[in-house]
Amino acid sequence: MPENYLLSLLIFIPIVGSIAIFISPIGKSDWHRWVNAVVVGIQLVLAIALFVDFDPSDPGRYAVQLNWFDLSIGTIGQLSVEYYLEVDGFSILLVLLSGIVMMTGAIASWNINKQTRSYFALYALLSGTVMGAFISLDFFLFYLFFEFMLLPMYFLIGLWGGPRREYAAIKFFLYTLFGSVLILIVIIGLYTASFDPVKTAVSANLIEHADEYNDAIAQKVQAAVASGEIVGNDLVRTFNMKYMRDAANYSPDALLSPSNTSENSGWSFRAWAFFLMFVGFAIKLPAVPFHTWLPDAHVEAPTAISVVLAGILTKIGGYGILRAGIQIFPEQLITFSSWLVIVGVISIVYAGFNALAQRDLKKLIAYSSILHMGFVFVGMGSLTVEGFSGAFYMMLSHGIISAALFLITGVIYEQTGNREIANYSGLAKQTPYFTFFVTISFFASLGLPAFSGFVAEMLVFLGVFKGAQVQEYSFLWAFLSTAGLLLSAAYYLWTLQRMFFGPSYVKVSGFTGSLKDISLRYWILFVPLSALMLLFGIFPSLILNKIGTAVNELLMILQA
Repeated sequence: MPENYLLSLLIFIPIVGSIAIFISPIGKSDWHRWVNAVVVGIQLVLAIALFVDFDPSDPGRYAVQLNWFDLSIGTIGQLSVEYYLEVDGFSILLVLLSGIVMMTGAIASWNINKQTRSYFALYALLSGTVMGAFISLDFFLFYLFFEFMLLPMYFLIGLWGGPRREYAAIKFFLYTLFGSVLILIVIIGLYTASFDPVKTAVSANLIEHADEYNDAIAQKVQAAVASGEIVGNDLVRTFNMKYMRDAANYSPDALLSPSNTSENSGWSFRAWAFFLMFVGFAIKLPAVPFHTWLPDAHVEAPTAISVVLAGILTKIGGYGILRAGIQIFPEQLITFSSWLVIVGVISIVYAGFNALAQRDLKKLIAYSSILHMGFVFVGMGSLTVEGFSGAFYMMLSHGIISAALFLITGVIYEQTGNREIANYSGLAKQTPYFTFFVTISFFASLGLPAFSGFVAEMLVFLGVFKGAQVQEYSFLWAFLSTAGLLLSAAYYLWTLQRMFFGPSYVKVSGFTGSLKDISLRYWILFVPLSALMLLFGIFPSLILNKIGTAVNELLMILQA
């Protein structure tokens, strides 16, 4: 297989599968399930192959960069949009995670019997758009995939969810759409400020073909734009994220140009842009106080969709802050770094205490997800190698662990239709194998040594304490971040004790008998997820070796 086809296949195989399911007859439920499982399974195999073969020193090996369309827009210049896909040390982890979680959700969806054609067509479509968001390096293309994820998720929650599914779906859609609008404002601002030096060189007749472009031509183009020699239709505007990272690729008089020192209400326009982008992605993550849509969405969503929502979609918020926010606005990250730590710590403490107060097992796990995403902010705000490594390790680790945690709620809810913690006791006697996997998942999430969660949390703690020595935030915030360990241990051990030990009973109206142990379908799901928790906990070098080069390059940008 040619290398430059691999990234496109990750996107379009599920999308083609979605179309095949959608045009198939309505009554073919087994066909719908198997087509979805096959296309998502192929996506997983390709993601694993890409991860194993990925060389951090050659991230552009699989890159695809094709011109999509151009449009003349008068005095502003020319609009250029590219079909630009690439993976680096950060996105490769989330490509692997997407493959794992989407396959987990596909198997967990096997018991869906209502409108299977629509459900599995939407699920396959979601799988393709999620992957597209992680590997797109053209902002227009990234935003297209980022926005398009809203549509299948809205219907998957709103049509196949619980009793209050319409409310949860609308709340999810409105919150994330509001965040998307904030991000779009920044994208438009960056587009009107930056230019493509290669296409501008061709447009201004400095070179005849893009193949002639080199560093000397780049400097000549940048100098000509800065001096006003290249203006109007000769200037080719760009959505290319790589070009946006270079301060020399900005028109000097543009609002979001790094050289523009004008301010509004005490902040530079780039500071405002970083703030808007931060809020937009913080809603998706989510962080306190933008989190209120998540518990409702999780409680009402089907088990498989909760797996995808916690395992993948929330990670797009953290990835977006790094990819679009930090790499394009490094100066603003340094300015706001202490706020990232503070927001992260507040999310950890607030979500931890809320988890302790929950009666619904699924809502407890939802708040646990908010707590762990707080560690992502804390790691990024520390501005250290350890912190950034921990933030991305946390996204991978939590994606796997949260998938197992929401499957736990599915095992119980499918049999009794109830998730109230107080209604269950002594389940270890009735379901020993289920209890075994619950214990592994709980201990992995609270950060027990030998599990992936421990590695992620330790790296974040090393980074935040190291960062406190040179950043503006106090050691107090670093100490408070460790409260996540105590709070997660408290609510997980409390839940484990109440539900699985003590006198044996199930107090659910209409349910008689005892809870059955896990079925073959859940064995297929729990065994590999538990193995991955241990694998990445015992051998962290499997992950750290892939992201090390990208983290060091990011720190070099910040130091510069």
